[in-house]
Amino acid sequence: MRSSIPRGAVPAAAGAFAVTLVTASAVAMAAAPATTPAPSLQAVAHTPGTAASEARTHLRPDHESARPDDRNRPHPAERRIRLTGRTARAAGPGVTVDGAVVTIGSPGTYRISGTLTDGQLVVDSPGDGAVRLILAGVSISSSTTAPLVVAAAGRAEVVLAPGTANTLSDGATERDEPNAALFSAAALTIGGTGSLTVTANADDGVTSTDGLVVTGGTITVNAVDDGIRGRDYVVVDGGTITVTTAGGDALKSDGEEATTGYVAVTGGSVTATAGDDGLSAASDVLIDGGSVAVTATGKGLHSKRSTLLSEGTVTVDTTDDGVHADDAITVDGGRLTVGSGDDGLHAEGTVGISAGEVTVTRSYEGIEGLKVLISGGVVRAASATDDAVNAVEEGVGDFEPAPNALIAISGGTVIVDGGTDGLDSNGTLSISGGVVVSTGSARIGGGEGALDANGPLLFTGGTAVAAGINVIATQAPTSGQGWAIYGFAANQPAGTVVHLVGEDGVPLLTYVATKVFKGVLFTSAQITTGSHYMIYTGGAPGPIALADGFSTGGDLTGATPIVELTAGTVAGDGQGFPGGGGPGGPRPSGSFPGGPRPSGSFPGGPRPSGSVPTGLPTPSAPADPSVTPDPTPTDDPQPSTSTSTA
Repeated sequence: MRSSIPRGAVPAAAGAFAVTLVTASAVAMAAAPATTPAPSLQAVAHTPGTAASEARTHLRPDHESARPDDRNRPHPAERRIRLTGRTARAAGPGVTVDGAVVTIGSPGTYRISGTLTDGQLVVDSPGDGAVRLILAGVSISSSTTAPLVVAAAGRAEVVLAPGTANTLSDGATERDEPNAALFSAAALTIGGTGSLTVTANADDGVTSTDGLVVTGGTITVNAVDDGIRGRDYVVVDGGTITVTTAGGDALKSDGEEATTGYVAVTGGSVTATAGDDGLSAASDVLIDGGSVAVTATGKGLHSKRSTLLSEGTVTVDTTDDGVHADDAITVDGGRLTVGSGDDGLHAEGTVGISAGEVTVTRSYEGIEGLKVLISGGVVRAASATDDAVNAVEEGVGDFEPAPNALIAISGGTVIVDGGTDGLDSNGTLSISGGVVVSTGSARIGGGEGALDANGPLLFTGGTAVAAGINVIATQAPTSGQGWAIYGFAANQPAGTVVHLVGEDGVPLLTYVATKVFKGVLFTSAQITTGSHYMIYTGGAPGPIALADGFSTGGDLTGATPIVELTAGTVAGDGQGFPGGGGPGGPRPSGSFPGGPRPSGSFPGGPRPSGSVPTGLPTPSAPADPSVTPDPTPTDDPQPSTSTSTA
């Protein structure tokens, strides 16, 4: 794991959210009967969160939200401009025509139609009045400059007339301002229901040196550099936007003031294919509705401050980080799907997840931050190459406890699958609520595990299962909620059904392995430290699913008893580091708590015949012969000091 997070805790702007990060790990659940999905997986609540809208209250309001809503009010009489090839005809005052250059010099509403070849439409209207341009079948091209320029206006509005197609294109000649095919020095709004195609062969597609708002229309932008750029902000509140850039960002705001420089999507749809970042903000990226689909060579959503998702659907496929924030990532609603060549979600500070759904189909590390705080939602995080979830602090050695690094799961459903570790904190790893399924490497053990922490590992609530060649790469907890760990003598294949059975013979929890494992851990409020439990393999899952492959109860029909163990004592072959009774702790002595061992029928069928194994036996069910035992010396008890890798 890389140490790439700056030191110092960053306050979490925790909202509600759900994450899914998936790799190529096969989920093998063959021969297992269907189980009833848990409500948390079957129907995730999609109540919009509030984090994005609350963050906008601290930013400069966009010019559309700050002005009275006059879009449905009568407008002044339209003045008509007809483009006629290399010149134009205009009716009414306020318009001058000089060859192929048409200039609008006063506020008002102008309806424009026709074609202007190698010409330019200019708005130069000093003062506070608004200029409203209705494009009703317009085609303007220029080989040397921007075809449509708002040089001055109190506010500019481009309306795409219903049923019309409009095009703007410039030449490849590089230039200073106006450095976009549609350039505005005033606050710019684009709306309507028609279409607009912008081809920028020199630089940006659409630019405002103030703010830029899109409220409607079908807008297609192809640009050499940035696609749609607003210095103070870019707000998409409607419309269908498709942006393709050769080397720049698709949507970008680069304002330097603290309340500017944000990109917000509150409605409509954005499809971006970017040569650099998809959505890039000098301050915040806020998604509070609509849909966003990004394919980018750089980062998908990139904020210099915070990225917030409260509502809407976001799909990202990138070479770099999928979602990146120099400060914090907060998701409290919506759906996020990420495929990344680097990290799926990466925050230099805090990743806060409390509701919604997120899917990352590929990543180097699934979720990474100084702190990863999950309090709700459904989180599926996976990495084929490294950690599924990683908390790391820059400046702290890989094997040292990091004082500010933290993974804290207090709610939601968390399903993680790591190429090395499932959950890896260079500081504290805490599970206090929710449902957790964590799988570590199917190939290596040692300092890698389903649960890995350089600091304390804490269980104080929730229901969790963990499995891997090494189930924990740290000391097991010595207090808190009860837990049971067992290390099989040989690798177990994907699809193995493992039951934790109580002293009354009733299965408490059942796990169906998604890949090869050797150690397994269960923790829940049903487990009492010091009490005796049994591990069985075989049979079938329980009737109520907690998460993928994890259920309450279980069917012991055809199952094989493997070992009796004591909660709070690590049992079996070398798993993790000493905690409780230590690896390979002694088999409980004396009678089974609560009286003699259960006799007669077991739940789901007769009790398996034969005596209950004693000691720490090899599993009765043979391991999959196709699985090569791990070549690393992970069967040996580990030293007393953690050698967890980062």
